[in-house]
Amino acid sequence: MNRTKHRPLPSGRITPISGLRFGLALIAISILLSFTLNLLSVLWMALGVLDNVGVYSLLLKRRSALNILLGGFSGGLPVLFGWSAATPGPIGTISLLPVLMAGLVFLWIPIHIWFLAVTYRSDYAKVGVPMLPVVIGPVPAIRLIVIFSMILFPFSIGVYLLGHFGLVYGLVALLGGLVNLVGSVWVLYKPTESNAWKMFKISSPYLFLLFLAMIIDVALRA
Repeated sequence: MNRTKHRPLPSGRITPISGLRFGLALIAISILLSFTLNLLSVLWMALGVLDNVGVYSLLLKRRSALNILLGGFSGGLPVLFGWSAATPGPIGTISLLPVLMAGLVFLWIPIHIWFLAVTYRSDYAKVGVPMLPVVIGPVPAIRLIVIFSMILFPFSIGVYLLGHFGLVYGLVALLGGLVNLVGSVWVLYKPTESNAWKMFKISSPYLFLLFLAMIIDVALRA
């Protein structure tokens, strides 16, 4: 792919075998260190590796348009891992808040990546990677982006309504959700690669701003 040809593996700066060894070493170290925390931390770490490496990279990335959706579960698992790692006890804990926070990541991933895939649709098609815009076309894919944006917006407000975060998060969720939703509808009515690229860039800091707002709210309360 033109977009990725200068990365370490495609450019030959790292050989596949050395990349594999380094990746396996990181996986082993990560799972072993998880055992020093609690059982739920081990579970979330292992599931994250299984989904990202096994389900997404090995099984679906080059075979199915569902690659981003089913592979997106691993994107939300670090939130659950962080929650369990920060809770005491040999097992760890789970509650509605971290599940919803993980859900924010899961819902955001297809919006963000499908905008990229619309922009580089011909590049993905050339190398046979069945991203959703390649398989069903850019306009139907953008319709799905709008649907996911319509779900993500009230979902982020729902996190605020739980009462764990204050006005900072509420305002960021409201404004960020509106920008993302309105921008998605705008691309639907003007479905060009340039507009999809603009929304890819605009959606990039969305999660960062949401989680930063959470941190600020908790710090202000403390």
